[in-house]
Amino acid sequence: MLVRAVVALSALLSVATAALADPQYVDDRSTPVAVIQSFYDAIDRQEYARAYSYYEDGQGVAKFEDFQAGYADTASVSIAFGSPTSEGAAGSTFYSLPVSIGAISTSGKPSYFAGCYTLRLANPAIQAAPPFQPMHIVSGHLVAAKGVGQKYLPKSCAQ
Repeated sequence: MLVRAVVALSALLSVATAALADPQYVDDRSTPVAVIQSFYDAIDRQEYARAYSYYEDGQGVAKFEDFQAGYADTASVSIAFGSPTSEGAAGSTFYSLPVSIGAISTSGKPSYFAGCYTLRLANPAIQAAPPFQPMHIVSGHLVAAKGVGQKYLPKSCAQ
């Protein structure tokens, strides 16, 4: 009985240690905020192919090798979000999402960015054949900022 209890406790500790060491996987493409949170979750986890997949068919983003190299020195990211706005057009909804981003490099150096992401969702009801196209990033326009948080968010994403 004692041996089974020790084995069970050992297994439980192994699972708990693994859960603490590996941040939770997040892949939610249901809202503009969820897409960008999931995108940066992939960057935090160094899952660059997954991060790249948040752009539809590699459009609006550098070639994969350049994209991956651009994030290779990123250890972690924090994000503040503004309120998304939306506009319908020919069977799609386009969203603009203001963001403020703080990134920490693998050497511990912080960098800050602010700007807007544009996202698109083709109306799911009219997507008649696979593959289904979930909400995706169309483009991101970020510039250097002095910090991260609500006060560094763009006032508007209007072009």
